[in-house]
Amino acid sequence: MRLILLFDLPMVTAQDRRAYTRFHKELIRLGFYMFQYSVYVKLAINRTVSQQIKNKVRNLKPERGFISILEVTEKQFNAMEFIIGGRLTNVINSIERIVILED
Repeated sequence: MRLILLFDLPMVTAQDRRAYTRFHKELIRLGFYMFQYSVYVKLAINRTVSQQIKNKVRNLKPERGFISILEVTEKQFNAMEFIIGGRLTNVINSIERIVILED
């Protein structure tokens, strides 16, 4: 299954920017990768692991802002349709999509 994390954090004050930077770095450390701006995705092998990840994100939440987490199955994630304004050659829009995690 996949966890899709969407967030909208304020960037008004220096404190907001620091909170955003901390949150973003921790998301990366937890293994999330950027899918779109403010949309991150992580693979979870089962619901137990998924719940642990969600608990960790809850502990990371900044004081201000909005965070949503959507849990979808691999089948649902693979059924996602990409609608792109221009032609991109680096997007694989089929069930053969794989995730390459960099260290």
